[in-house]
Amino acid sequence: MSNENRIDIEKPYWDQNTFRGRALHFLTVTNPLNVFASNKALEYARNIVTKYRKGETLAKLGINEEELWKQKYLFDSAYHPDTGEKMIIIGRMSAQVPMNMTITGLMMTFYKSTPAVIFWQWFNQSFNAIVNYTNRSGKTPIPKETLIQSYIGATGGAVITALSLNRLARHGPALVGRLVPLAAVAAANCVNIPLMRITELQNGIELQNESGIEVGKSKSAAQKAIATVTLSRILMASPSMVLSPIIMNYIEKRNILKNVKWASAPIQVIICGICLTFATPLCCALFVQRVPISVDKLEPEVQEEIRSRDPDVQTVYYNKGL
Repeated sequence: MSNENRIDIEKPYWDQNTFRGRALHFLTVTNPLNVFASNKALEYARNIVTKYRKGETLAKLGINEEELWKQKYLFDSAYHPDTGEKMIIIGRMSAQVPMNMTITGLMMTFYKSTPAVIFWQWFNQSFNAIVNYTNRSGKTPIPKETLIQSYIGATGGAVITALSLNRLARHGPALVGRLVPLAAVAAANCVNIPLMRITELQNGIELQNESGIEVGKSKSAAQKAIATVTLSRILMASPSMVLSPIIMNYIEKRNILKNVKWASAPIQVIICGICLTFATPLCCALFVQRVPISVDKLEPEVQEEIRSRDPDVQTVYYNKGL
């Protein structure tokens, strides 16, 4: 196969300029079935991707284009994009739905007692810390101090919010109390994500030209990137954490589970699983990953720096993160 016919597997298969393309991409990236892939299957995917990157043809590898993309997405689901190391299983994107549905379902079930609230909010933020560490950038790794600050800040924010709102909700409708975990998760995200990316807020996020070459850094673009990621994370959690309380409140009022109270937790886990299977990829897809921004909308000193390098550039790009 000639170079002109080679497939660029460094870019997603689907067009990332459309919501549909981004949604299909993230549906594949977060596919929970990839969690069950054996070490043998993962090693095969790694070998295919490695050999293709080194120049081997599809014919020599004995596969077609469809199989190449299948192996590439399986590879991406388990190996770090920068270091190439196999990630721990609960930190992988494919583990997000099964892990979050379990944690969220139990968080929504045991929301009344103070010890349960503290435990599940701590457990949730501990899981988030593992995910953040596992998916850290290999080029500019997150300092351990930042990870610790983020973990403490997010856990503290979530616990304080949950306990405070639980106290206020005691005299309100039962449904209000069931919605407290959502408020706690939202508060934690508002603390966790900015803390994790504090260096971008302090020094600016990298700006690139059309060719992917760095042309400067912008603090205002970093603020926009972090705001959109925070919003998408909150929206990601919302369907399961709103639908589950409404359904469970309805069931409780009619005493449907009167003789099988143990079923409350499994039902909520299943509801969360159904919601998160779709909410996770769809909310990841809400905003484009490589965001275009007009040079005129950047800070004056950043505009000056960019135009000193390339006077004709009108638009630059930044990676918003996930």
